[in-house]
Amino acid sequence: MRRGIMQALAWALATAAAMAVSWYGVRTVLAGTAYEPPRALPISGTTPPLEPAASGSAPSPSAPVRPSSSSSPAPKGAATRSGTPSAPPPAGGTGEVKSFPVRGGRAVFDLGESSAALVSATPDEGWRMRVWKQSAWIRVDFMAGTRTTSLFVTWNGHPPQVQTVEN
Repeated sequence: MRRGIMQALAWALATAAAMAVSWYGVRTVLAGTAYEPPRALPISGTTPPLEPAASGSAPSPSAPVRPSSSSSPAPKGAATRSGTPSAPPPAGGTGEVKSFPVRGGRAVFDLGESSAALVSATPDEGWRMRVWKQSAWIRVDFMAGTRTTSLFVTWNGHPPQVQTVEN
């Protein structure tokens, strides 16, 4: 009986020591990282445009954009902690940044004189979204069950126009 208790105690101590060493290693690695929540671009459009970063790539314009639940990257054009921009401002816009809150979420567009660019799209809790981009239009859908809210931005030969359709 005494031998069994000693073995259990030795096992518990060894497990505790292994967990402590592992936690210390993880804590040491994570101590050098800084987490800062993503910042949205100002809607007023009064700040000067940010300069492009040295490196960075934009996603394919025809690929659907899906938000990640595990991490949230900084939006395009947002400044990092050191004050340098993380990515260039959205291409095609350079006009007025406008936010469109709709049932299911919020979409922010940079509306120029002859084109538009999607700055961000954020679904509400319980909703999901999908984005389509083409050379003369952008579509953002917010979906939950059978409910869908669509934002269409079109600019084929005219200034960008925004339309909302709810189903």
